[in-house]
This record gives sequence, C-alpha cells and structure tokens, in this order.
Amino acid sequence: METLNHAKRLWLETLSRFDTGVILAGAKRAIEGCEYLPTLHKMIRCCEGEPGAHGLPEARSAYVEACRAPSPKAGYRWSHPAVYYAGRESDWFFLANNAEKQAFPVFERHYRHFCERVIGGEQLAPPAVQALPPQVETPLSKEENRQRLQAMRESLDL
Repeated sequence: METLNHAKRLWLETLSRFDTGVILAGAKRAIEGCEYLPTLHKMIRCCEGEPGAHGLPEARSAYVEACRAPSPKAGYRWSHPAVYYAGRESDWFFLANNAEKQAFPVFERHYRHFCERVIGGEQLAPPAVQALPPQVETPLSKEENRQRLQAMRESLDL
C-alpha cells in the first residue's frame, strides 16, 4: 500500500506542471497510441506534445544542421534558435572534430534540454550577431610603436 502511495505521489509531483486539460489530452493520446498503459515517461512526452508542433526539428536533423552550419554561427539562419544554443553548449569545435558516435549524444542531451524549455513556453532569442565596432582606430606611428614596445620590454624585464 505504501509503495502505491509513493508511486501516486511521484506521478502527481511530476505531472503537476501541466494543466488538467493537458493531462487528460495526453492520457487520451497515450492510451490511443499504446498497447499497454503508459509509463510516466511516456505520459510526460504525451503531455508535452510533439516537438514539431513547436517548430523544433527532430534531434538528428538538428545535429546535422549544427554540424553543417558555416561560421560565423550566430549569423547563420537557423531552423530554430534551440539548434544554435544546443550546438553552442556542445562546443562547435567538439562537434566538428569528433565522430558522430561521440558528438551526437552530447548534442542530443543539450538539444533535449532546450526543447523542454521551448515546449514549456520559453521563447529563445535568436543568436545575437556581434557588429563591428562603430569607430575604427588609426594605427600608431612607428615611433609610438617603438615606445610602447620599449615600455613592454621594461615591464617584463627583457
């Protein structure tokens, strides 16, 4: 009896972030789509809905997009900002220099995190493209360069 109460409490705490209507609709989808009663994990997925309904690409195609995007990454036109942020968190260098067998699980973990945030209602801002500085400095004269080099040598005891 106590185990049943623990299980009920787990389901209640886990599904409490969803409205009652969302839970009912998710339960209906789970029952219609499964041969057996759903697990808690399946129920959460049914309540969240499909990522495609939120404009999110499937994880594999998001990974391919992240790997093929040219630099600068922030300037690329992403299918969804979650793909950019997952790639950034995974480290662009890591994605480019490791086999898919190693890189995809890392990317997928970060991507799922951002997908959950989007499905939860968060709006991810598009990546900010850094502009060039408004003012271009004029180069120093040869004499000013020599003076600065001498000052640097003195400060480093060279």
